[in-house]
Amino acid sequence: MRAPEVKEALAALGVRAEKSRGQNFLVDDAVSEKEIDLLQATPADRVLEVGPGLGVLTLPMLARGLDVTAIEIETRFADRLHAISPELKVITGDALDVPWPPFTHFISNLPYSISSPLLFKLLDHSFERAVVMVQKEFADRMAGKAASDDYSRLSVGVYYRADCKVIAKVGRAHFWPEPDVDSSIVLLQRRPAPFKVEDERLFFRLVDVLFAQRRKKIRTTLRSRHLIRADEGIPYLDERVEDLTPEQIGELADAVHLQKRS
Repeated sequence: MRAPEVKEALAALGVRAEKSRGQNFLVDDAVSEKEIDLLQATPADRVLEVGPGLGVLTLPMLARGLDVTAIEIETRFADRLHAISPELKVITGDALDVPWPPFTHFISNLPYSISSPLLFKLLDHSFERAVVMVQKEFADRMAGKAASDDYSRLSVGVYYRADCKVIAKVGRAHFWPEPDVDSSIVLLQRRPAPFKVEDERLFFRLVDVLFAQRRKKIRTTLRSRHLIRADEGIPYLDERVEDLTPEQIGELADAVHLQKRS
């Protein structure tokens, strides 16, 4: 869809693009086709799309014969898509609140305002491939490496659950209304964790706690949160979490777990 078509469709529905809800509509069909190609879904797969809006991804996927279920919070968008394609399964509601149906493939041009919670909800599900368009800065943090400015709690959470590749930058001019930032297309492929930890809940708790105070030495943070009784047997206490790889954070979590059990 081009910008004039988007404006016409929104006017017909009586909908205004709301910046607070991240409603910036992709107006470049070549980009949407690239996303769908990356998904590599077949008619035998089950595709879940979040936030279909006017159907810039949805309708081309249906044209390829894909089995698509869409979750859309805006009732008027959902009704419009169902009217155009009655075979489309539409769940009307907030994707952060409604249960997700089983799916093998996931695709979404994520609203910037909910990118983080929605991504973590995605990573709690089993899937084969996911293609998401997110704010470029967010994409860089998804793929961030230790000791880089982009490395974060998000980087570790994604790395533990999936292979993550930033595929391409999509400039702001490809959207209407034009957002204030550029976007990136990201490919996620679900895989087993590349390392094992004794207690996953403790591992992710440490990730949260340590990155909340990323500039402090690990000893200081663990002591302030009463997560260790003594230094003995606990590695990396004089380091900062931003300098540790996910595997090293796993070693730290296992050492804390062992001390708690002793």
